[in-house]
Amino acid sequence: MKLIIMSATLRVEDFTDNKKLFPSPPPVIKVDARQFPVSIHFNKRTPMEDYVGEIFHKTCKIHRMLPPGGILVFLTGQAEVHDVCRRLRKAFPFRRSTTDTGEEEETFKDTRRFKKDKQKQAVALPRIHLDNYSALPVDEGDEDRLAGVDDDECGYEGCELDLGEDEGDPDEKADPSIPLYVLPLYSLLAPEQQAKVFQASPAGTRLCVVATNVAETSLTIPGVKYVVDCGKVKKRYYDRVTGVSSFKVSWTSQASANQRAGRAGRTEPGHCYRLFSSAVFGDFSEFSEAEITRRPVEDLVLQMKDLNIDKVVNFPFPTAPSGEALMAAEQLLVSLGALEEPPRTGRVIDIERAKLSCPVTPLGRAMASFPVAPRFAKMLALGRQQDCLPYVIAVVASMTVREIFEDLERPAATEDESSKLAQNKARLLQMRRLWAGQGPSLLLGDLMVLLGAVGACEYAGCTPQFCETNGLRYKAMVEIRRLRGQLTNAVNAVCSEGGVFVDSKMAPPTESQVICLRQILLAGLGDHLARRIREEEILDPKWKNGYKTPLLDDPVFIHPSSALFKKPPEFVVYQEVMETTKMYMRVVSAVEPEWIPQLLPQYCHYGPPLETPAPWLCPSTGTIRSHCTSTFYRVAWPLPAVEKAYPEGLDRYKLFAKFLLEGEVCLKLKKNCSVLLSNPSIMMKTWAKLQPRTEALLVELASKRVDCRDALLAVWKEKEKFLLSAYCQWLPESVHQEVAKSWPPV
Repeated sequence: MKLIIMSATLRVEDFTDNKKLFPSPPPVIKVDARQFPVSIHFNKRTPMEDYVGEIFHKTCKIHRMLPPGGILVFLTGQAEVHDVCRRLRKAFPFRRSTTDTGEEEETFKDTRRFKKDKQKQAVALPRIHLDNYSALPVDEGDEDRLAGVDDDECGYEGCELDLGEDEGDPDEKADPSIPLYVLPLYSLLAPEQQAKVFQASPAGTRLCVVATNVAETSLTIPGVKYVVDCGKVKKRYYDRVTGVSSFKVSWTSQASANQRAGRAGRTEPGHCYRLFSSAVFGDFSEFSEAEITRRPVEDLVLQMKDLNIDKVVNFPFPTAPSGEALMAAEQLLVSLGALEEPPRTGRVIDIERAKLSCPVTPLGRAMASFPVAPRFAKMLALGRQQDCLPYVIAVVASMTVREIFEDLERPAATEDESSKLAQNKARLLQMRRLWAGQGPSLLLGDLMVLLGAVGACEYAGCTPQFCETNGLRYKAMVEIRRLRGQLTNAVNAVCSEGGVFVDSKMAPPTESQVICLRQILLAGLGDHLARRIREEEILDPKWKNGYKTPLLDDPVFIHPSSALFKKPPEFVVYQEVMETTKMYMRVVSAVEPEWIPQLLPQYCHYGPPLETPAPWLCPSTGTIRSHCTSTFYRVAWPLPAVEKAYPEGLDRYKLFAKFLLEGEVCLKLKKNCSVLLSNPSIMMKTWAKLQPRTEALLVELASKRVDCRDALLAVWKEKEKFLLSAYCQWLPESVHQEVAKSWPPV
């Protein structure tokens, strides 16, 4: 087998120096994709604050002073991209032809506005501070609203294309004589908008693409001669203990910075302007941190367990995840039932070894066949109840595809766009309320909104027009449609008698189905349970309407855009916690407290059986049941009492003996209750051992471990006279012979 591993920024030593992977080092071939030289220009000083402003100033100077050639600008997020695009369009508007549409129409209005305002005093627009821009939770594709850094003025050193010093703020000096064709580029941008960067710019204009790192290695934009690199990148980080995810803006790696510079040398010799000094560049890490070390790995562990690699910790990863991440992944998979629970008794060293080598269960193998995270796979495995599987598939698909709603909080480039964004925002708010429903449906929370959005979009044929009108991202809805089909095929492959199909006219779930969906969510997201902070627990006014989770000291909150924001329930489950200005729960659904001990026994601690109501014998199973108090996890949240099997021990044998004497275990013995020499309730008294008859019956039951009806019947099959002597001690001698004739009483 020939294996070829390709990457533009690969740390190749992780492979060549890994003796477990390659006993003899494999050949390494470096293919230089850049065909033309690129001159690198560093700043003399590194702006630590307004780097977005610095990007804007340098782009303006390149456009004013340097020969023709496209400009590619690298920023960290969507909000920054829109901000810089707006400022550049205002600084360099151009008149568009009547055949141009979309972006061109927008800039034509900018030119007209420039002419009208020419006689007026120039007024500087207020700067947008991105750290205060919005509290909306963000995501990898939604790279915005999180950068908390600004910038300052800098010159360049050692370069034949020295741009000189800045001359004031170009924001206030619009110049339509040198038009600039400005286009944004980021992953959440609609495909038709992304495609514009590959088209020729209008005659007489210079192309300027303002992009996130999506333009770093995955595509080549024709005509780019100048690259402006802020040197920063926005990455998603997970807390290994709490699971909280957040986006942080940090310096990129040297490998990524070189890839960005290489974009200027694909079609002709180019120049890269870096907004940081060469000394700072020397402090960059050589390579970016591998994603496997930054994210949860439960999906990876489950796939490896399904391949019968039980000891995942010993696998020769090129870049191994941390031991804490592997341990957390195994614990989650055990709690989901995907892995067998390790033994809790024995030598300590054996118990510790077993924790990282748990074999996969049949449920785990079924979950591994679904191309989604294990929590979602558990939901799919439970989805057949009450014909809920089509809804579960739609919910899982919509939770897997991030950011299905348009970002309508972005800064507008024009007044017309601002008005349109406001209208779309109001429309989306109205539709979210409609999709959330009322009554029981509302308790499904944000999942009901997702279901409504997916159902309505499919009903309308999943057209771009419908998505644009209702604030949905067409690209995301197409991905959800594709994933629904893929999950449906996977479910039918695992369970052929299911007969599930993708229904484009799917009706809303009924009230009972909504309850079932909420319970399925709880079973899959049990470790993501949160309880509302009670008034007596509020230590800070900022904690009002907050929630506590088992692993976080600080409160988390329901986002204002959530369907449950106005009426927060006592207990909720959430998909994840995103940290922005606060820690917000993403995709929230309400759950009932009494469901928790029944559906999440692995996370609950149970108290002793309650005396009221008294324990009873279940007629159908013949086992002893009782009600027990329960608390959740190590935080000990009190939960409603739950019905459980009576705990093992001597008391369970005493209770079984009592029910046997009362004729509840074997109905044929009920006729003897009137002639018993003692009341069966004596079995539960502390002084019961003082009577030989109680001791005799108890010893026989315990000797054969008989504490339920099935165990008793199994012993009678082997030994018909079992318990006869002990039982007769409770009866007068006059009935002993009659009882012996009909023994065993089945």
